[in-house]
Amino acid sequence: MKRKLLIEKKDNKIRTYFIEDGDIVEIHSTSASGDYADRHRLGDIYIGKVSNIVPNIGAAFIEIEKGVNCYYDMKDVSSAVFTCKYGKKPLCIGDELVVQISREAVKSKAPTVTGNISFTGRYAVLTHGNTRIGVSSKIPRSLREEYKRELSVLHNNDFGIIIRTNAKDASFDAVLEEIHALREEYYNLIGNAQTRVCFSCLKSAPPSYIADLKNVYMDGMESIIIGDKELYTRIHMFFQTELPEKLDILELYDNPSFPLDKLYSTQTALDKALMERAWLKTGGYLIIQPTEALTVIDVNSGKNTSRSDSEEGAMKVNMEAAREAARQIRLRNLSGIIIIDFINLKDEENTRKLLHEFKYFLAKDPIQTTLVDITSLGLVEVTRKKVRRPLYEEERTK
Repeated sequence: MKRKLLIEKKDNKIRTYFIEDGDIVEIHSTSASGDYADRHRLGDIYIGKVSNIVPNIGAAFIEIEKGVNCYYDMKDVSSAVFTCKYGKKPLCIGDELVVQISREAVKSKAPTVTGNISFTGRYAVLTHGNTRIGVSSKIPRSLREEYKRELSVLHNNDFGIIIRTNAKDASFDAVLEEIHALREEYYNLIGNAQTRVCFSCLKSAPPSYIADLKNVYMDGMESIIIGDKELYTRIHMFFQTELPEKLDILELYDNPSFPLDKLYSTQTALDKALMERAWLKTGGYLIIQPTEALTVIDVNSGKNTSRSDSEEGAMKVNMEAAREAARQIRLRNLSGIIIIDFINLKDEENTRKLLHEFKYFLAKDPIQTTLVDITSLGLVEVTRKKVRRPLYEEERTK
């Protein structure tokens, strides 16, 4: 698969476009001004204070800044790193502990923090609270077993290691060197936390466009094209430190007479990704409506010339809709609970084929996406891990 990244600065936004085999498959957007909404980023690590405990939902609320309360799952308490402890209960109001933002604020929902902090590198992730040695399932089985065998000597009671997909193309020595660096960073942060005051930010996550570069799968990456000189300088510095062997794929695009958004039709792709309606080639369309609780995707036959009231016509529209719904979910970064209302099918075998096809396309998403079930009303339930705000929310943030 041929991959490209486009990064442009426009309308006070920095947008990253992920291109696979010529198609834009993901759009990430963030404020270029670093305003309040961008202050508490995914991955930031703080010393927080317990402001409230709600036993009936198994949760607590932890302040990471005066007035900024975050949701905290009480299951994390067993591995908590306290900097100030009150009382004998596992968690008490007033306790101060190290937490990391695991989910950014979404609409009216507060950010989520965890005591199971993690440190992400290019090839590996160090995890506090989970001490297992894991390897990405996208790495060939023989290499997975080799990594587990070689890294078993690193097993300990403080942290675990997850080997990322990018390690597939790296030498074992390079991966091991990164793990040692992450381990040193981990112990330094835990040690320094004991001397820091409440609400201290122990580690700031990089801007989201840098995080995108750190997390993107480089296999097949032909070029990273940047349409802004200042951004190019920052990204070039990042690559010099983190990925010097990939410096040659960086390109500065500077042609005012024919800007990047015209060359790759990025504005058109963005406008379509923010529209409620997504057209299908058969003439049908999807209506995509995010709500506070979930996202609903309704499949309509629209201008489809085949008999949509027939089983064959409905199946044709549904099969294309399954592919397009999976594409739109990733493109728009929809997450949480997603309900898809396909056109009703009478034949159970056709329903089975449709679900099998839909599951196949969902599996291509790099973010964990699960087809849960189909209800008695014929509604297909999907869940997708919440990592960052969906595109429509990022675009609304000034």
